[in-house]
Amino acid sequence: MRQRSLRIGISLLALCIGGGTASAGTHACSATTSDAFDACRASTQDDKNTADGICRNLSDKASQKSCLSDARSTQQDAMGECKDQRSARADVCSALGEAPYAPAFDPADFDTDFAHLTHPNPLFPLAIGDQWTFSGGGEIDKVEITSATKLIQGVTCIVSHDVVTVDGIVTEDTNDWIAQAKSGSVFYCGEEAKQFETFPGDDPQTPELVSIDGSFKVGRNGDQTGVLMQATPAVGMTYRQEFSLGNAEDLGEVLTTTYSFGQNADLDKNVPQSLAQLLCAGNCLVTRDFSPLEPGADERKYFSPGIGDFLEIELDTGTVSQLVGCNFDSRCAMLPAP
Repeated sequence: MRQRSLRIGISLLALCIGGGTASAGTHACSATTSDAFDACRASTQDDKNTADGICRNLSDKASQKSCLSDARSTQQDAMGECKDQRSARADVCSALGEAPYAPAFDPADFDTDFAHLTHPNPLFPLAIGDQWTFSGGGEIDKVEITSATKLIQGVTCIVSHDVVTVDGIVTEDTNDWIAQAKSGSVFYCGEEAKQFETFPGDDPQTPELVSIDGSFKVGRNGDQTGVLMQATPAVGMTYRQEFSLGNAEDLGEVLTTTYSFGQNADLDKNVPQSLAQLLCAGNCLVTRDFSPLEPGADERKYFSPGIGDFLEIELDTGTVSQLVGCNFDSRCAMLPAP
């Protein structure tokens, strides 16, 4: 999930998040929800003012009038989104509680040698050289666990390289920084996310960097770590996967830890039967991934022991992205085509 950064007082935010105390944070989650709404509202006005300035430089009066009208309409839509985000964050507070979000990130709790992990997580493999290829929605997504590492606040994070292409043209190129806790949980340390576009009329048609939205790093501007995979997932468990306020706020909810095709019609919806039957024998994990930055854009993710993530379904559109290739398990050679 990606969302544009809100222009908020980052330095003050970092200070507040970094210095939270029990007395100051009795209603920290609800207060953060209110602050984020104020920031979102201010951002919509900033965007409107910028759009108005662009419109006023159109020489054609009719075009200028239409442009200003579009700017007003866009602001109204954006304000509606701010309100939806506020409601979604309130739901998160109900699920997680009001305490300040300040998870422990102690280097002593994490592995430093990814070739010899203390407790590898079978649902989120991190072996150097592992590769996955996903296909769906007109995109090809290739993921590789590289040998590179990045030290973040003393924690050794391995670099997972993720490249998305459409018709062979790169649209996203991301380095994810992932840490393995000795307990078996997998933590998210941050990501360097780059989005590219090509534009009609350009020669050559070279992808251009247009955004780094969604990028974050633990310890920078108040950003906090989250959990990508629990050591022992349990049904109903809800957890933050990342926390960069107004920028990256994905969460996960465990729906089942015993999935196999044919047991639950709702969880089977849009699932390729042959893929699920190959990878699941009553032991697959299914999660709902969601973000208050994109209310209603929930995803279901399916994980198989030894393989990891093999299927992602956008619930609002039904778009399926499925594993079509991997290089580290005998089942990789038997994956069905989309």
